[in-house]
This record gives sequence, structure tokens and C-alpha cells, in this order.
Amino acid sequence: MWKQVIVIRQDLRMSKGKTAAQVAHASLEAYKKSSLEDQIEWEAWGSKKVVLKIKTLHEIITLQKAAAKARVPNALIKDAGHTEVEPGTVTALGIGPCSEDEIDHITGHLQML
Repeated sequence: MWKQVIVIRQDLRMSKGKTAAQVAHASLEAYKKSSLEDQIEWEAWGSKKVVLKIKTLHEIITLQKAAAKARVPNALIKDAGHTEVEPGTVTALGIGPCSEDEIDHITGHLQML
């Protein structure tokens, strides 16, 4: 099975609408960084997405480094700062699409949003 994971920072206390927008940004950007073969495989498995939560900036950066080290497509989202957070604030991380085993190795310890 294939999936994509989006991780959202909880310490920013973004509104539901802001959070939804950041999830969309992370999903799309990580997808665009994946190979065509990975995109096709993920879509064939139903384009599964899972949204998880993380507590701090340090934790999300550590997670991004783990994804990069594992050569899993990922996208760290930095907000433009027009609404709820300061410009350049890291809000989310998109990981994958790739196999569930690869992603679970990186994010398996996190809780659902």
C-alpha cells in the first residue's frame, strides 16, 4: 500500500481553516517532488493521505531530516505570513507519496490530528 503523510505543528494553534490550507500546501508540494512512478503508484492505491500532529518546530525539522535521509519525497511548508503566523513560519511537512512501510518508519510514532 502507498500513502502520503502530512504533519502539522500544534504549538502554533492555527485555526481549522488555516490548518486545512497548510495541509493542502504540504500535500501538493510533496506530491510535486515525487517521481512520476511514485505518483502513479500512489494514485493507483487511492491517493491515501494521513494527517498527523507534532508539537514543535524542532520536532518537525528532525522529521524532515529523517525523510530526506531516507530519500523520501518531502516538503517543508513555510507560511507567507498574511494571516495568522509570522512570515517564514514553518507550519507543516508533507512526506511522500511512497510505500506505507517507508513512511511508517519515519512517522509511525506520531498521533493523528
